[in-house]
Amino acid sequence: MASGQVRAVTAGDVTDLYYVDTGMYDTDGYTSVYLLDAERPALVDTGIGTDYELVRDAMEEVGIAPEGLEVIAPTHVHLDHAGGTGFLAEDCPNADVVCHERGARHLVDPTRLWEGTKQAVGEQLQFYTEPKPVPEDRVREVTDGDVVDLGDHELRVHHAPGHAPHHCIFEDPANDAVCTADAAGIYVPSLERTEPTTPPPNFDYEQCMDDVDAIADIDPSVLLYSHFGPVEGTETLAEYRDVLTGWVDTVEAARDDLGEEEAIERLVREKLHEGGLVEAWGELKVREETRMNVRGVLRYLGERD
Repeated sequence: MASGQVRAVTAGDVTDLYYVDTGMYDTDGYTSVYLLDAERPALVDTGIGTDYELVRDAMEEVGIAPEGLEVIAPTHVHLDHAGGTGFLAEDCPNADVVCHERGARHLVDPTRLWEGTKQAVGEQLQFYTEPKPVPEDRVREVTDGDVVDLGDHELRVHHAPGHAPHHCIFEDPANDAVCTADAAGIYVPSLERTEPTTPPPNFDYEQCMDDVDAIADIDPSVLLYSHFGPVEGTETLAEYRDVLTGWVDTVEAARDDLGEEEAIERLVREKLHEGGLVEAWGELKVREETRMNVRGVLRYLGERD
């Protein structure tokens, strides 16, 4: 799937739902945002601010005019999911911005969020743009158990804080689907496998495992990965439990053997030589993603120990 391409979600019995490849980091097949053409049309996640015009064009391609969008729902405020929120809120004046209560203030004043992003993403910062604030009166705070009414659809909010305290997943019961955000890891379609996502500063292994179990308990027919795309069934959840456990164990062993800084460099080298990932994402993305993920696990291990 190429950057800017829009497709209908055809997995399961899903209707009214589309996804667009935002081409984030100049990488096809890495980030998708979802357009739900409900009675009250909704956008789940926005991608980074750099790509917001592409998302707006995708809306119009599926027949959702900017003034017709009624809900913008970032799953959490990390900028690869919410960086376009302020830009799209400005262009879509009738849309409520729905966000978990722990993250809402960072949309209103993204200063700390932007500074944290600059520290976390390494060389990938070149692809970002500073986020625009969202007017406070446009933001609707939600928490676990809340429901966003879209008329013929709804988004049920499930708090999933293992990735970040402001992170949630959205269940669409009418489509028997769940927007997994980062709670189920990263799915790489070309490799048909999942990869870990464990960024600092809030990665919590035990809570992440609970979040995977929470999705499994919903037992949806379709998983809607932010990274990347729809997947029918829930088999990838069990796979991700093993992937995440193996990744944390690998980082811990490397730290104990080499110390933190050398562990980072060794694990980056190993990931660059792992089959298929560089071909899927490119060397820069693999290198910086791995570096960030190792640091997230190291921080978790330091706090645990």
